[in-house]
Amino acid sequence: MRTDDLARLRTPSDPTLSPDGRLAVFTLTRIDLSEDVYRSDLWAVPTDGSAPARRLTRGPRDTSPRFSPDGSWIAFLRATDDDPPQLHVMPADGGEPRQVGEHKLGASAIAWSPDSTRIAYVARVPEDGRYGTDEKITPEKEPPRRITTRKYRLDGLGWTTDRRPHVFVVDALEEDAQGGQLTRGDFDHGDPAWSHDGRSVAFVSARHDERDTIHASDLFVVPAQGGDPRQLTRTFSPVARPAYTPDGATIVFTAHGHRRDIVGRNTGIWRIPADGSGEPRRLTDAEAHDVSNPHASGDLPLLADDRAVTTIRLHRGTVELCAFPLDGGDAQPIVDGPRTVQGYARASGVTVVVTSTEVSAGELCRVDDGHLAPLTHVGDELARAVNLRPMEELATKADDGYEVHGWTVKPAGCGPFPVLLSIHGGPFTQYGLTLFDEAQVYAGAGYAVVMGNPRGSQGYGEAHGRAIVHAMGDRDCADLTALLDAALEDPDLDADRVGVMGGSYGGFMTTWLVGHSDRFVAAISERSLTAWDSFAGSSDIGASFGDLYAGDDPARLAAQSPFTYVDDISTPVMIIHSEQDLRCPLEQAQRLFERLKRNGVETEMLLFPGEGHELSRSGLPSHRVARFEAILDWWRRHLPTSDSAA
Repeated sequence: MRTDDLARLRTPSDPTLSPDGRLAVFTLTRIDLSEDVYRSDLWAVPTDGSAPARRLTRGPRDTSPRFSPDGSWIAFLRATDDDPPQLHVMPADGGEPRQVGEHKLGASAIAWSPDSTRIAYVARVPEDGRYGTDEKITPEKEPPRRITTRKYRLDGLGWTTDRRPHVFVVDALEEDAQGGQLTRGDFDHGDPAWSHDGRSVAFVSARHDERDTIHASDLFVVPAQGGDPRQLTRTFSPVARPAYTPDGATIVFTAHGHRRDIVGRNTGIWRIPADGSGEPRRLTDAEAHDVSNPHASGDLPLLADDRAVTTIRLHRGTVELCAFPLDGGDAQPIVDGPRTVQGYARASGVTVVVTSTEVSAGELCRVDDGHLAPLTHVGDELARAVNLRPMEELATKADDGYEVHGWTVKPAGCGPFPVLLSIHGGPFTQYGLTLFDEAQVYAGAGYAVVMGNPRGSQGYGEAHGRAIVHAMGDRDCADLTALLDAALEDPDLDADRVGVMGGSYGGFMTTWLVGHSDRFVAAISERSLTAWDSFAGSSDIGASFGDLYAGDDPARLAAQSPFTYVDDISTPVMIIHSEQDLRCPLEQAQRLFERLKRNGVETEMLLFPGEGHELSRSGLPSHRVARFEAILDWWRRHLPTSDSAA
């Protein structure tokens, strides 16, 4: 795989089913390198496999399709190159889409009413005098912001306190209808879900007095015609993804059950009486099951029937689809095995899933008794053009006997190959069995890639995820070292030519490793957390993340900061960062760059204008290509392959 093969990627997502289960509609996204944009359209395919998928819309960026309950309409979001997503509706049997309502800052989170006449959704409402309230006011000419809270910005979005998201309801069938605002106040709102009778809408919000210092939120219900919300939960955890059971008596939702100590916690499924008469009850085992959304985008609804709730579960680098009984019994796998479930839908006994594998970015499949029947073949072009490399499983023991799990992706041909240790972000995320463009591009350039899930990662139980709380750089470092040593036992890997790289937490660990070892020929530290002391005030999650992961003792913060050991670094380091990164702000990179330069260490810094923390996954296509080219150039200079040396 080469950098220009990004244009061959076709990624399906967000499937929805007609009520009879006969037709699936999904989003198909591609990268247009010539125009330097992302394109997405809606496609439809019969679930019996009787015909190939056909295009329903032509963008430029159409996403999040939702069939109405009566099957007559499809609602979706349409964005243009200049404007944010707006709610649209089109006849399910064909016809021109029409916009429903208008919001200068865009819409999201579509939910149809049971009678197929109204849509609940979320839109940000700017304060008077802000951009979006007057055509003469541009972002550069807004008045100053008075900041009185600790939570006032978010990576990828920017300032938040003067444009709160609210729930709206609109008559979807009425021409020129404008949405009516259902929620009020200086609070964030999201995840609308209709009651079975269409009289109420459930939503999630943080309205409690401690919302500025803890991450807990609550479940509320408000009359669909407007009125005062009724609070159901009592601020015990961050909650999300509410859904009513068919009888309307119960609301299920996700939470991990902790108000303050939230890091490394498994997200579970909970239930509560819809009338607020009881307390929340957890349905899933806190240690064993994590049903959190591992994707940067896309909805993963809770599908509730009379007996169970269907959603995903993270497990040892895979993402499964499981049914979790409402009585709290054992989870029943629906789709498991060496793959990642990216999305799913169910109607009239038909279940479809979008699944990806190590050599597929995703296909829409029908589930038949645990078997997958492909309905699309959108990855064929990439598979024909590119020799995608498999992931070879690794399992070993750390120095304390703890099992470490990961994979190696090797180039085609015979080694020994130079090696890249690739470290994921998070840390509470996971590498897994899905097409990873990074590993494929590096393998295509002649590098063997070692990647794994050390302690601190998701998918291996809550104790595994929480093992590095107040101890980053300890057991995670030992696990990565053990995994690399095990991989290097393969004679196809050259133990004398090893580099290390990673982004975010992976950048943290990269900088940590070269400050504690000289075994690496070179390193790339990307969008890294480098120093806890300044991170606390500069990051959008700095204060809470630092307190929870690293503690608040200055000596401990220093001991867990890679910057503390910067004077011990002699390894050449490339630093990659985005100018608009609010998660790991630019000053983290600048401090590292300046000290390494002062110390005479070979160092380069690559800065991307206009980008945030998600550059490598969703940044401007030309920037993603430029990033890859700079990375490969760095490795060619420091870890030449046989081809590059020739």
